[in-house]
Amino acid sequence: MLPMLKTRTAFPDLLNEFFGRDFSPRFIDYERNWSMPSVNVIENKESFKIEVAAPGLEKNDFKVDVHNHLLTISSEKEEKQEENNEKFVRREFNYTSFKRSFSLPESVDTEKIQATHKDGILLVEIPKKEEAKEKPMRQIQIS
Repeated sequence: MLPMLKTRTAFPDLLNEFFGRDFSPRFIDYERNWSMPSVNVIENKESFKIEVAAPGLEKNDFKVDVHNHLLTISSEKEEKQEENNEKFVRREFNYTSFKRSFSLPESVDTEKIQATHKDGILLVEIPKKEEAKEKPMRQIQIS
């Protein structure tokens, strides 16, 4: 079994060398800001479904567009935290964003795409056109 490798960037190494190994984990949350949400793509007889796992994001944080059979799901969210103390003011700004695009086959009906959000999951349902739906097998009588 191969060991898991973790990708590192020059910025965290510079912080570690300058401030020490304990500085960056307490002040910068790299994983949260630079991660891409997990996506499941499911096909059945009637449609395709795309599930986007994005805990912490609300319905209004998402944007879903379709243009020329390219479906794009994106999100931008800004969070501001401010802590006032007698001796100092600390402000933190957190920006999270992602953008995923999916090429849709010609067999889908782009006019009937629907999206719902529940419990941190964005569900995009992409129905197939009638002629593309799988038909049950039919036996032909031989004359």
